[in-house]
Amino acid sequence: LPKKRTKKHAGHIRSFPKDSDASAAPHLTAFRAYKAGMTHVVRGVDRPGALMHKREVVDAVTVLETPPMVVVGVVGYVETPRGLRTLTSVFAEHLSEEFKRRCYKNWFKSKKKAYTKYAQKYANGAKDVEHELNRIAKFCTVVRVISHSQPKKLNLRLKKAHIMEIQVNGGADAKAKVDFAKSLFEKEITIDSVFAKDENLDVLGVTKGHGYEGVTTRWGVTRLPRKTHRGLRKVACIGSWHPARVSSTVPRAGQNGYFHRTEMNKKVYRIGKAGDKASCQTEADLTEKGITPMGGFVRYGEINEDWVMLKGCCIGVKKRPLILRKSLHVPSSRKAMETIDLKFIDTSSKLGHGRFQTAEEKAKFLGPLASKAN
Repeated sequence: LPKKRTKKHAGHIRSFPKDSDASAAPHLTAFRAYKAGMTHVVRGVDRPGALMHKREVVDAVTVLETPPMVVVGVVGYVETPRGLRTLTSVFAEHLSEEFKRRCYKNWFKSKKKAYTKYAQKYANGAKDVEHELNRIAKFCTVVRVISHSQPKKLNLRLKKAHIMEIQVNGGADAKAKVDFAKSLFEKEITIDSVFAKDENLDVLGVTKGHGYEGVTTRWGVTRLPRKTHRGLRKVACIGSWHPARVSSTVPRAGQNGYFHRTEMNKKVYRIGKAGDKASCQTEADLTEKGITPMGGFVRYGEINEDWVMLKGCCIGVKKRPLILRKSLHVPSSRKAMETIDLKFIDTSSKLGHGRFQTAEEKAKFLGPLASKAN
């Protein structure tokens, strides 16, 4: 894989899962998420015969905020010998300001006229629009919806929506896919309509950037002995005299991190809904609690929208836009198929050594404080 800075800063899906099951209902195959932070959970293991069966284990988990996305269009692709070719795109009548902002470099100075002429197609019975949709249904084999995130629902310094195509899989034919896509126009889609608990998914995004680094950090080559002349964090020999070139397989210094990468098969431990104050509560908790830890997620803040909890770590820094995609290679191991039973989710402060799970628990333990009495 290339070790160079990515051009796709918000993640990019290079391939979607195979659309092989025509009997399945039409469904979406990806979703946009924003990385909030990490915590840990205690869960019971349910794997008969395994050493850890019926024991409790502690897992590190990543929490991603997933505000609802809005579908604003549909695009059809025709298969050619050189790959897919776009046949035509159809957009919805009403497009939000967040979507239009992405069309401009400078929204403040612009005339804000994006898609105003296109919206006039809907004036006289939308004949042109129906004609284009029928063309997609007739000729296309791959149908994708154009959707965008809603950054105004997040507490980020961001006003432009992240726009992405999401492939529609399932359905008897292209007509079923197009009808499904059209039924979603201008509507919100939520994370639980795409993914479910205990499912495995792929995470696509950009890794944390580390700038220009040497060979020891970048490639993991062994340090040279202490007495080495002119430094020891080096490659001792970068190749023979002939061929008189440095081979591409020799570790060299250069950019490390901020690469586009895909992580396969991350397990979904829990999906939480916006407004659910007890979304994190388990039998072990004294008071009801949400997913946001005390003091908020470090360098992120509070989670007020839908969220998804994945096992293990996730690429990227806090606030980074990631893409969640249906698994390309669905695993069938017992570990991957296991049903997750969470016994406890930690929401203590992530800024220090958190003692308390919620503010109420802290107040009960400390009693009336002198600072609050005045």
